[in-house]
Order: sequence, then structure tokens, then C-alpha cells
Amino acid sequence: MKTALKYLLVTLILISACKPGIAQKDSVYAFYKSISVPGNGGYDYISIDEANRHLFVTHGTVLDVIDMNTEKVIDSVTGLKGIHGVAVVNNVNKGFISDGKGMAVVAFDLKTFKTIATIPLSKEDADGIMYDPSSKKVFVFCGDANATCVIDVNSLKEINTIDLGGAPEFAMPDGKGLIYNNLEDKNMMNVIDTKQMKVIKTFPLAPCGGPTGLALDMKNKRAFTVCRENKGMSVVNIESGKVITTVPIGSGVDAVKYDADNKLIFCSNGDGTATIIKQNSADDYTVVETLQTTYRAKTMAFDKQTGNIYFSAPKFVTGTKEIVPNTFAVLVYKKVK
Repeated sequence: MKTALKYLLVTLILISACKPGIAQKDSVYAFYKSISVPGNGGYDYISIDEANRHLFVTHGTVLDVIDMNTEKVIDSVTGLKGIHGVAVVNNVNKGFISDGKGMAVVAFDLKTFKTIATIPLSKEDADGIMYDPSSKKVFVFCGDANATCVIDVNSLKEINTIDLGGAPEFAMPDGKGLIYNNLEDKNMMNVIDTKQMKVIKTFPLAPCGGPTGLALDMKNKRAFTVCRENKGMSVVNIESGKVITTVPIGSGVDAVKYDADNKLIFCSNGDGTATIIKQNSADDYTVVETLQTTYRAKTMAFDKQTGNIYFSAPKFVTGTKEIVPNTFAVLVYKKVK
């Protein structure tokens, strides 16, 4: 009996230590709160409209909108078929949703959240989506089609497509006319020229395997690409294309964010952790915390204003990928030092 009691106490201590609400001694971030989001269904990217202080949460056939000041769900964009990501274009007051199953991009008003237009795409499997401030165009990355579709934010029409030579994942603009885009099936990174509307360079990412998320440090000319197959974050010199170093992270990674002010990099892993990495210099990196999140919280958003990080995920039946109904939520973490 004493032995059984001892093991029970040890188990309870381990469970408590893994709860998101428990900040460990050397924690950089700690769990703050959970924001319940109604409904069921799949989920993918989350993103922030910094100007209007809204958090956009993709959720099956619905885009949920959270007010970042009140931390409550305030509205939604409905009538979609299977959404993935959102691009925010404040200078035209429009958001753009990649509706993969609808083979379209849905444009909506950033203040009223009313649908403005549904833009048909010529390529299938619309997934990642981003706005390029240099060309003033929205780029939609279509995985199965190995291509990107280019959307004019004023005419709300597809105006071009670019062959990528592989299955695209996350993409990031440099603000000067170039877009960096991971090719998950090729273990490579493309460089797209938005003036010429074509790929001008391709960088091999070995030892990175299965690259997904991507973030940029434009001051040091570095890209941070997270890789599922080798469970690593590779640092790439975007001028030479050379992989400088690879830092170990958790499994099932999807997204990565960079906090330029505090020199921190966040990698959201599907195994229920987020790896937080300190940038000591352009070529020197140290893991400072493995943050406990929740199983399959693999996408994230970073708020530059508050420093908060956000993860979205439901709860799952233990040991399975079966979602427990009505448990979808956004988890909020705050910096503690």
C-alpha cells in the first residue's frame, strides 16, 4: 500500500508540473488563460490584425474573431468550406481567407467582418496565404498544385500564378520585393521575386527535413525554418542560402515566430510543447525553455505589442486524434521575465 501511495504521489506531481498553468523556476513564459471558442471541426493558422487588435482563428468552415483587449470571441466569418489562413491588408481594410475546399479566397471587411467577395482560384489546395507590402498583392500557396496564386487586393481577382516546383508551406515577405517560401516535399526554400513574378533562387535546407514554418530576421539576414522530420530549427543565411546551424526542437512542429525586440524564437510543436530559443547573435542560438502547451497546438501567433503568444487547439481523447466535442480554445501565454 505504501509503495502504491508513493507512486500515486509521484504521478500527481508529474501531472501538475506539466499543466500549462504551472510556471517553472526558470520559465520565460507562463500560461495566462484559455479563451473558449464555440463549435467543432478542424483548425489551422491563427493570425493577428495589429491595427484593430483582433485575433483571427481558423476553425473548419468558420473564421472566429477574438477581441485582444477583452479576450472574448466577438464575431465570425461564416459560409466557408474548409479554411486554412488569413492575410490582413489594413490599407484597404480587407482580410483574405484561403478556403482550400472551396478552391477560393474569401475577402472580408476588417471592421464589420462581412464577406466582400469570393475569388475563384485556378489552382487547388489553397493553404498558406500572405500579403506582400512591396507588390501590394496577396499570395496564396497551393500545396497539391505546387504553385502560388496572386490576388489583386483592389480588383479582387486572381491576376497571376507562379510555379514553385514543389509543395509550398509557410512563406514570408522581406518587404522589399522578395518572398521566402518553404517547399515541404523537396526540403528546400524558394525565393520569389514579386516584380518578375517568378522563383529566382532555391536553397537546399539539409539537414532540415520536411520544412514547415518560417520566420525572418531582416536585420541579420537570417531565416528560421522549422523542420518536422529531423525535429530541428535551421538558421539560414538568406543572402548565401547557407544553413548556419540547426537547433533541436519538439516533434510535429508547424509554426515559428520571431520576437526581434527580445531576440526570442518560438516553435510550436504538435507534441504539446513550444520550444523557446534565445538568439545570442546572428549565428549563435540556445534553447531557454520547453514550454508545456497542449497536444496538437501546432500553430501560433505572436503579439508584438504585448509579447503574448497564442496557440489554438481542442482537447483530444487520450492516445488518439479524436477531438473531444466543444473543447476548442485559444491558449494565451505571457512573458514572465
